[in-house]
Amino acid sequence: MTKEHVLDLIKAAGKPVGPSDIAKSSGLDKDEIAKAFDALKKDGAIYSPVRCKYAPAEEQS
Repeated sequence: MTKEHVLDLIKAAGKPVGPSDIAKSSGLDKDEIAKAFDALKKDGAIYSPVRCKYAPAEEQS
């Protein structure tokens, strides 16, 4: 699993999501998803519009 794959899952959700949301919907390991979220945050690819939930940075206004 790559951070790009996780970003695609975040985009597909259509709403702000957290690592556990992605884990539940995809069946992937929550810890691995959390690591990808951390990397995506550092890269500026996602942002947090609400506490503990993230959306693609391209949706940020």
